[in-house]
Amino acid sequence: MLTVHSDEHYMNEALKQAKLAYDLGEIPVGAVVVCENKIIARAHNDVERLNDVTAHAEILAITAAENHLGAKYLTQCRLFVTLEPCVMCAGATAWAQLEGIVYGASDPKRGFARISEQILHPKTTVKTGVRAEECAALVTSFFSKLRGEQS
Repeated sequence: MLTVHSDEHYMNEALKQAKLAYDLGEIPVGAVVVCENKIIARAHNDVERLNDVTAHAEILAITAAENHLGAKYLTQCRLFVTLEPCVMCAGATAWAQLEGIVYGASDPKRGFARISEQILHPKTTVKTGVRAEECAALVTSFFSKLRGEQS
């Protein structure tokens, strides 16, 4: 159910970011960081525009959240992201000591879980599959469009 402060609500906000990325020709991944039931950071993939392979939604959202709080650790924060984080982003969440990660669609090719969930900070909780079908459909549509297939 999409109510304020629900995982579905926050994932909806991450999906809005992913749709912005899609419209900009970026791989459509969006992320928000939530602290004390308040969104303190929003980001989407910005790899192409910034010409930076590390400009993933998760990295940008973590940096924005740290700047917002004036702290390098996000122990009271949860990251909502539309696609399972890659190993690089999972490592960044570990260093930031996020309280939790909630992601929509799994990424069987590049997702951290295919390597090991031990990449994450030991206190970080993980919830998967929130609005997974919608998150996955956006990525599938993007790559179909990129290959010139019908959507």
